[in-house]
Amino acid sequence: MYDIKNYHRADNISHAVALLEKNPTARLLAGGTDVLIQLHHLNSHFEHIIDIHDLPELRGIQCDQAGNIRIASGTTFNELINHPIAQQHLPALVEAASMIAGPQIRNVATFGGNICNGAPSADSACPSLIYDATLEIASPEGSRYTSINGFHTGPGKVALAANEILTAFHFKAENYRDKGAASFKYAMRDAMDIATIGCSALCDIKQGKFQQLKLAFAVAAPTPIRCKHAEEAARGQPLTRQTLVTIGKAVSHDVSPRTSWRAEKEFRLHLIHTLTERVINVAVMRAGGKII
Repeated sequence: MYDIKNYHRADNISHAVALLEKNPTARLLAGGTDVLIQLHHLNSHFEHIIDIHDLPELRGIQCDQAGNIRIASGTTFNELINHPIAQQHLPALVEAASMIAGPQIRNVATFGGNICNGAPSADSACPSLIYDATLEIASPEGSRYTSINGFHTGPGKVALAANEILTAFHFKAENYRDKGAASFKYAMRDAMDIATIGCSALCDIKQGKFQQLKLAFAVAAPTPIRCKHAEEAARGQPLTRQTLVTIGKAVSHDVSPRTSWRAEKEFRLHLIHTLTERVINVAVMRAGGKII
C-alpha cells in the first residue's frame, strides 16, 4: 500500500491550480513513473497527491501554419515518438524520448513530468535546451511563458512555484527549420538505465561553416546545461576535424561532472569529449554538411 494521506483528482487545469493553492505541499501525479517510486519508498514529501493524469488539456501535439509546434506537457513519450510532427521537425527530441526506459514506462511517462522532476539526467532536457523550448506555465494569475534555459535551478529543483503547473512546450520554427539535430545517451544498460552522460546538438551551417552550434549535456553538471564556450568556439568556423578538436577543448570549460557510484568523473569527461564529436557529426550530416 502507498502511504497517501490526501488524494484529489483534478477536473481540468484551472481546478488543478486551485487544488494546489489549497494544498501547497501537494505533488502532481501525471504519468506516475517518478511519484510512485517516491511513494513506494514512503517519502513523506509525497503524501498529498493531486492527480492530473489524462487531462485532455494536457495531451496532444499541434503545429500552426507558421511551423510553431506546441506539445502539451502530459503527452507521453510514446505518443511523442510516434507523432509525425515530432518525427519530421524535432528528431533530436524523438531520439532522446526513444532512449527513456522501456516501452511500458514510455507508455505512461510524460514529457512535462520528466522535465519538472528536475533530474540532472532527464533524457528530454538536452533536446529541449538545443531547440530553445519555451515553457507555458499555468498559475492562479493566468499563464506565463519562460525559457527552458535556466528552468533547472539545481538537482531536483526547477523554477516552478508550488501553485503552478507546466502545461506545454513551445518550439519556434526558427529554432528547428533548416537545421540538423541529434541526441545520444550513454548508459550501462542503454535505455533501461539512467544516463551516465546524455547530449544533444543542433547545427545551422552555411557555405561549409558553422553559423550556429547549440550543444547540451545531461549529468555533466548539477543541472542539464547548454555549453556556451563550445558553442562560441564553433561560430563561423569551417566543418573540419580541427574545429571539432577546438570545440572539444572548449567543452571542458562548460562541464563539471562528478564521481558517483555510476561512474568516475574522469570516465564521464572521456564520454563528454567522445559524444561531443559524435553528436555534432550526426547533426552536421542532417544539416546537409560533412566534417572533413
